[in-house]
Amino acid sequence: MVVNSVHWFRKGLRLHDNPALQEALNGADTVRCVYILDPWFAGAANVGINRWRFLLEALEDLDSSLKKLNSRLFVVRGQPTDVFPRLFKEWKVTRLTFEYDPEPYGKERDGAIIKMAQEFGVETVVRNSHTLFNLDRIIEMNNNSPPLTFKRFQTIVSRLELPRRPLPPITQQQMDKCHTKIADNHDQLYSIPSLEELGFRTEGLPPAVWRGGESEALDRLNKHLDKKVWVANFEHPRVNTCSLYASPTGLSPYLRFGCLSCRVLYYNLRELYMKLRKRSSPPLSLFGQLLWREFFYTAATNNPNFDRMEGNPICVQIPWDQNPEALAKWAEGRTGFPWIDAIMTQLRQEGWIHHLARHAVACFLTRGDLWISWESGMRVFEELLLDADWSVNAGSWMWLSCSAFFQQFFHCYCPVGFGRRTDPSGDYIRHYIPILKDYPNRYIYEPWNAPESVQKAANCVVGVNYPKPMINHAEGSRLNIERMKQVYQQLSHYRGLSLLASVPTIQEEAEPPMTDESQTSSGPDSPPRGAAVNEGTGCSTAPDSSTVCASSTTAPHPGLEEAVTSRPPQTACTSSGSHTQHPTAITSTSAAPPSPALTPAQSSLSRSKPSSPSSSCPTSSPSPSPATALTQRRKGLARKVRRSQRQRGRQSCAPAAREGERRADEEEREEAGGEERMEERMEEEVEQDEERMEEETCGELTGHQQ
Repeated sequence: MVVNSVHWFRKGLRLHDNPALQEALNGADTVRCVYILDPWFAGAANVGINRWRFLLEALEDLDSSLKKLNSRLFVVRGQPTDVFPRLFKEWKVTRLTFEYDPEPYGKERDGAIIKMAQEFGVETVVRNSHTLFNLDRIIEMNNNSPPLTFKRFQTIVSRLELPRRPLPPITQQQMDKCHTKIADNHDQLYSIPSLEELGFRTEGLPPAVWRGGESEALDRLNKHLDKKVWVANFEHPRVNTCSLYASPTGLSPYLRFGCLSCRVLYYNLRELYMKLRKRSSPPLSLFGQLLWREFFYTAATNNPNFDRMEGNPICVQIPWDQNPEALAKWAEGRTGFPWIDAIMTQLRQEGWIHHLARHAVACFLTRGDLWISWESGMRVFEELLLDADWSVNAGSWMWLSCSAFFQQFFHCYCPVGFGRRTDPSGDYIRHYIPILKDYPNRYIYEPWNAPESVQKAANCVVGVNYPKPMINHAEGSRLNIERMKQVYQQLSHYRGLSLLASVPTIQEEAEPPMTDESQTSSGPDSPPRGAAVNEGTGCSTAPDSSTVCASSTTAPHPGLEEAVTSRPPQTACTSSGSHTQHPTAITSTSAAPPSPALTPAQSSLSRSKPSSPSSSCPTSSPSPSPATALTQRRKGLARKVRRSQRQRGRQSCAPAAREGERRADEEEREEAGGEERMEERMEEEVEQDEERMEEETCGELTGHQQ
């Protein structure tokens, strides 16, 4: 029997480690590699020019690789349901192969194609290679529901066998066995379209910072693996200005489009680690970014509403504001906060931003300042971010907005202090917002505070050449914390829990449980080793469209039984301008009914018009939680007891005891002033944690990816 195979490329745009393509070649007489593209959909989809350019470059690279094997890529215009019946008849197809798509839309689409193929007598072969593990198996091991905490997910993964070994690339010998004649007019019939054909204007379009394709992905992987010392010793470069720019070893867009196999990355990291560590087995945390990616795929695979609030059983129903004007200013980089505007400008120009930058702008849009729904931010990232992945992007935004996976709403990023700490000179801002290039370092992050003479000397007057801040961050963040507090208070009553009484204290968070994930990680969005809390208006970071993390206190929604102990990268902005970290808890492993919808009247406070900000950070901290207050009272009682003991000792002890008294006095003074020193230590820990996230093992959150 003649076997005429068609391999359908969607993601997985590569020849290495492609099990479905190998199945197409196995015993076939002819093989055609197809990519289906609908030009009309290109114009209507929420996908920006950088993402389309990356895709077209990946297709060109794939076609070039197939040419070397005496084959070609067939790019067919239309919809799959319209295209395949014609191709089945024209090419007398007997076998259709493609990579398994774990996302709800993909599974629905593929189910319809499989049914259609059966009607035409075409065998379908589907193989998984976009994820490391079988997601259905993970769900099955968790009582048939997706694990909604990363700790639980890690526990399950640790019980699984290692991912399957990657397959070798397609060879010339394999292709020769199923040679397919290529028509002379192939380029006229099945060519890769241009950006102009898809309706994009390319005049003035700068060169791509990230070039798409398998060849570029493998080249970057080799550069990535050259950093052997990092893999062996978990030593990461400090996060600085250079970290904010696109890295030549970044891999996240290539994993998203499948130009690079996640299994190839996994085993390259594993084998290199074992070689340098004398065959010792690597910890799970070495693969932190890849595991976060798997975590969100697992959470989303059976939830078609994962990318929205409505009908999403794991999403807290927060009554966000509707403010199209504010959303547009944020998306276009016109907020008046140079740090935020520079990040959004880089995103729009290049299609990528550092994971900590993703966290900053996501927090600013949602719970930090503007109180706009994470759904709006997710759609902007979906349009602009090269590595925006449906599952990871949505999960990262829910995480950062405290809508799921993470509920430490009383910490947010300062849009001035956070950037200044990462890039004190402000060169990043000058690069992406050249109108501010002549501002001195002192005012580059808050130009509205510069004297008028300085603004004029810099040829940029705030309110004329550069916008005034659209919100008073100090007032806005405090107000939003109160709004979030009301949401969670009502949610806690609904669940019969006292959520706000479980806020972790400094002691609880200063020494996190030592798990693999708390020791080290890989990737730009990996969770840090451990995090400390600082009372003040702080905030959290999440794994980006490349990754996300959660940690533990009490899980407020849904189910609320299980806490997470692994730590997300977080940097807080306090009233003193210091930055600390704070990870946290959240959802359980079991499904739960949707949380009650809260009306604006029930949960939002009246918003007074913010005054022009003179400071970027809140001037006071929110009131401490009951747990924090209790800890403070215990400290005070302990000090009183020690003083009483010393007074008794003065009456009855010999002079030899004075040395102990002196030490006790020093201890008390050290404790009284310890918060400042602890804050300094926290900052050092934050720096170390952020440094560990620098390697571009994967793309998130958010942010994402996340």
